[in-house]
Amino acid sequence: MDADATAVADAAAIADAAAIAGAAGFADSVRDEADGWDRAGALPPAVVQAAGRAGLLACDLPARYGGTGASPHAVGEAAARIGAVCSSLRALLTVQGMVAAAVHRWGSGDLRAAWLPLLASGEAVAGFAATEAGAGTELSAVQTTVERVAGSIRITGRKLWVTFGAIADVLLVIGRLDGVPAAVLVEGDRPGLRREPVRGQLGLRAAHVAHLELDGVRVPRTNLVAPVGFGLSHVAGTALDHGRYTVAWGCVGMAQACHRAATAHAASRVQGGVRLVDHQLVRSMIGRGLVAVTAAEQLCRRAARLRAARDPDAVTATVMAKYAAARAAAEVSRDAVQVHGAAGCAPDSTVGRFLRDATVMRIIEGSDEVSEMHIADHAIRSRRREARAVPVAVAS
Repeated sequence: MDADATAVADAAAIADAAAIAGAAGFADSVRDEADGWDRAGALPPAVVQAAGRAGLLACDLPARYGGTGASPHAVGEAAARIGAVCSSLRALLTVQGMVAAAVHRWGSGDLRAAWLPLLASGEAVAGFAATEAGAGTELSAVQTTVERVAGSIRITGRKLWVTFGAIADVLLVIGRLDGVPAAVLVEGDRPGLRREPVRGQLGLRAAHVAHLELDGVRVPRTNLVAPVGFGLSHVAGTALDHGRYTVAWGCVGMAQACHRAATAHAASRVQGGVRLVDHQLVRSMIGRGLVAVTAAEQLCRRAARLRAARDPDAVTATVMAKYAAARAAAEVSRDAVQVHGAAGCAPDSTVGRFLRDATVMRIIEGSDEVSEMHIADHAIRSRRREARAVPVAVAS
């Protein structure tokens, strides 16, 4: 490696280290507030702005758009640090990153210049509006209509479970234009956009989730992201891949936090003159949890390496990481509640909050069952390629 390349690599490593340290410091600064956000059902605007000032939002964008060019590893580690404190706050990182990634890769130069700096700074909050009543896992079934009318675009439809949809300044909406998938940016102040905040859902209670009604909402034609027909396979695909990746790392952070909490409680809690940690079943639970957390983290690290190398297998590696990490978070948070007993079921229980959030993580950005099918298909294709590559022996 020549001197210039070494200098670039050193600078990137320094920037990554700063991003990870910044995420850790920010997480520590808000740790005591997260349970209150969950009870209140809202992430405070000041926290959103502070996350932007801390450089946590869309930090993988190039510097010219307000990011730091953070590597996949740094993005993942930052999501893990935040995920260990609050899944709703991690969801902010996820959604900002999803929309920013889609616009950066597929948006026009004008859309990039207009929106990416705002997303990176936290001056604008994004929402990804894809899910509908008949289009959850199967987004190709979306019925939201996108029409060209009088020099503009008109959007009509109903979107469900939009994270940060209640406060989003811009929405990446997936619909159908001329019968094929299309993606369009919709500003949050457009007439015809109605928001229905969702309260008391199982998890992500502070993430400003909302259902959205788009009643003939009009935006400029320049708000189209990518050519018509690319809305699902390219734009939504880019966003969802980014989302799965940060959810995976966030689940690792959540699982780590629950494992630490369960181990500490079991070591200090005494019942009948015996510490909980001295019971064989409790020790087994702690051991299983450590294996699950470690395995999920290693799969996330593998996904980071493949993403950085732009390896074709990176997408499947990310699906595998998200699948394993969400299951680890669900398993370890459940065990943490069990170890804590009644305290784990209390309204202010952090491990209880994580259990609720972890349950949701096994559904969003690709459910367990859908992930299993994706992973199995990948394994079958790989074996077929290997079989074709084996030379056939010719009898003499």
